[in-house]
This record gives sequence, C-alpha cells and structure tokens, in this order.
Amino acid sequence: MARSIWGVDSAAAVTPALYDCVLENFGKPEYWGRYLTTIPNVSDGLTSEEIQRLRGNGIRVMPIYNEFLEAVGYRTGEITAANAIFHARRLGFPTRVRIFANIENFFDVDEAWIRGWVDAFYPSGYKPGFYHDPLEGPFSDAYCTAVENSERVKVQSVLWSAEPEPGTTTKQNRPQRFTPAKPPCEANVWAWQYGRDAEECPIDTVLADRRLYDDMW
Repeated sequence: MARSIWGVDSAAAVTPALYDCVLENFGKPEYWGRYLTTIPNVSDGLTSEEIQRLRGNGIRVMPIYNEFLEAVGYRTGEITAANAIFHARRLGFPTRVRIFANIENFFDVDEAWIRGWVDAFYPSGYKPGFYHDPLEGPFSDAYCTAVENSERVKVQSVLWSAEPEPGTTTKQNRPQRFTPAKPPCEANVWAWQYGRDAEECPIDTVLADRRLYDDMW
C-alpha cells in the first residue's frame, strides 16, 4: 500500500492554542479525529467552528461517537448508530463519511451490537467504523463472530486499532511501517492509534490507510 497518512485525534476541542501546539510540537496533521458530542470529563463535542478551523487549514475531520458505555444487543447497536448519524448530519458531515464507534477495552461487547451498528448505517449513506483494542477486552471475539454471521459487517466495516502502542511521535518520526494489531479474522484495519496521551499537547497520534483518508471530510 501507499505510505500511510499521519494525523491526530483529541478529546479536547481544537482551539487556536491546541492547533498551534500540535503544529509546533508535532507537525501539521492531515486529519484530526474528534468526538461528535460532549460528555462531561471525557470529551468536548465537535463544533462547527472547529470544523471550519480544521478544514480551512486543509485538515480533514474524522468523526468519532462515544456516547455509550457498553455495546450489547442488536437493537441497541441500531439506536447508537442512529444517534451517531444524527449528530454527523447536525454538524454538516456529508454522506460517504465514515463514523467510528469508540469501543474501549473495558466495555462489554457482543456480535449483535456490531451487526446492529453496521446495519443501521447501510441506508444512511454514511459508513461504519470501530475504534477498538484487538488485544485486550472482548471486541475481537465479538467482531469475528459478527463477520461469520454477516457479510455486510465483513465488507463494509473498517477498524481503527489501538495496538500496539510504541508511543507518540512527530509527523516526521512516525512509524515507517503500518503494523496495527488485528482481530484473528478477516478485517479491514485501516487506522492505527500508535501513540496516546502526548506530553506536549492533549492528543493521540494516528496512521491511516489512504482509503480511510478518502472517507474523511
């Protein structure tokens, strides 16, 4: 594949101060992952002002949805996806953009929720993704079962891996090889959060396949 594309994500809003911090300490990201809604003490919700700031500087936006604490049950997966899609539309994201469900390694996860999330995206025009830890927690087993049970999950979903974690780097010093950990089944792993919680600025550092970059706004 072509050389992977470097970017960042943050739970904090992209203020002028944070934007300048990243440029000065890490380099200019090609994209910025941001959460769609505000959750107190967890994430600042993305705003139209941030979108204008990022896109006005040639940086694409990668939306993440994290307003849930477990991922269990088909109907719950559908409802969670519908909420994510609502907020993407509210902020003006065009259809064709991929939205990532933020699944932490301490969440309960089952294959039905994964199928529900993917199926709800199908008529919306948006695309489904999963931020996950393939090594710790139940996601990998649940995902592989969902793939066995649903061709749609296998074909349409994209994974963003949180492992391994060699640590944050500048854009120039990013890993030269795209080597995210993967579940033990067929999976489109197109993003890798290789560094978390940078000391200089409150960001994580990410590599993405160009196919995922094309799914950003």
